[in-house]
Amino acid sequence: MDLRQLELFLAVIEQSSVTKAAARMGLSTSAVSLQLRNLAAGMRMELFVKSGKRLLPTPAALRLAEHARSLLQHVDQIEREFENDPAKDSRPFYLACGATTLIYRLGRPLRLLRKQFPHITMRITVMPTEEMVAGVLDRRFDLALVSLPFPTADLGVMPLFDEEMLILRPSAKRMRSWHVGAIQPPELAGASFLLYPKRSNMRAMIDQFFLETGIQPKVTMEADDTEVIKGLVESGFGYSILPEFALHSGSRFFQAFRVPGRRLGRVQALVYAKPENPRALTMSIARFLHGALAGARNPGRGGGSK
Repeated sequence: MDLRQLELFLAVIEQSSVTKAAARMGLSTSAVSLQLRNLAAGMRMELFVKSGKRLLPTPAALRLAEHARSLLQHVDQIEREFENDPAKDSRPFYLACGATTLIYRLGRPLRLLRKQFPHITMRITVMPTEEMVAGVLDRRFDLALVSLPFPTADLGVMPLFDEEMLILRPSAKRMRSWHVGAIQPPELAGASFLLYPKRSNMRAMIDQFFLETGIQPKVTMEADDTEVIKGLVESGFGYSILPEFALHSGSRFFQAFRVPGRRLGRVQALVYAKPENPRALTMSIARFLHGALAGARNPGRGGGSK
């Protein structure tokens, strides 16, 4: 028994005629008759009896028809739910991103996205890059906005923008204008640092930067949250290295620096799985966010940040 046989079986019941059912389904009479015989043989029961020119369903066939209608309705519902049309896709959409990016970059794009796709139920999860990549690979997330460099084999990657990572030093007074100064590696040698945890991709970038500049940092505290680290720096607990986009709001009791000739940065990118039958909505949302975020300038790129 298969779905096509059940469709033909119901057509014959509704038309009370194999000939009329065949015309309705666009098949030959012999093809419909063959499918009915195969269905009857597979079910081991008689489906129809002749009454003049009409075919009358047996009581067993009427019971089968009830189940067949219910089954085909469920199949139709499944097909409509998973129809690969962004305008009709009603399944929840799962987006993952980092906390800093969500706070400082995604506010307006997400508002516009909700207007563009008002029918979508969107679920947003905040977590580090390494967990987001794992979630995309095992299909828990449709799309993730991650920090590169990070291994992304077997994933589609859509780069968005570069973001510089800057060295922070506590300041006793509030800095009223944005300025990025220069600092030499020897000046960092004895400093206490507040950094992201060792397990994070951000920490891996920072540790590589220290290695390339010949610095062996004294790490006294670790925290996952960028705002927590920034607050501790402002309270005088030590130096840190944080994304520039997170540094342009708040009280700003810190000074920002870069090591000349040793730019530290990350690339923000969208990543998505590459299945054999990709979800069209995923690519539609990826293209929308790319248009809203790609090529964005760092907020501090002006006269005071040179």
